[in-house]
Amino acid sequence: MAAPAPRPTVFAIAGPIERGDLPGLCTRVCALLDRHEGEVLLCDVAGVGSDAVTVDALARLQLAARRRGCQIRLRQASGELLDLLAFMGLQDVLPG
Repeated sequence: MAAPAPRPTVFAIAGPIERGDLPGLCTRVCALLDRHEGEVLLCDVAGVGSDAVTVDALARLQLAARRRGCQIRLRQASGELLDLLAFMGLQDVLPG
């Protein structure tokens, strides 16, 4: 009998996110990524807005994750945020 797959790590981002929040957000999430190298992490984005700053933050976090062999997948993304990601051509970079 195979062992059950490990449960993915979930973290949440609250908003609204302002441009000045990006360095601190990246620092906190990068510390989490360092502890979970090579894993898929779920980012709960239910509490964020659907704007360019949010997309910028998520894209930066995904880049940091990929540099560590990780991947971030969005969880509880609003339809508006998913539409904005698609409009910006990032739906494959930040899968929901």
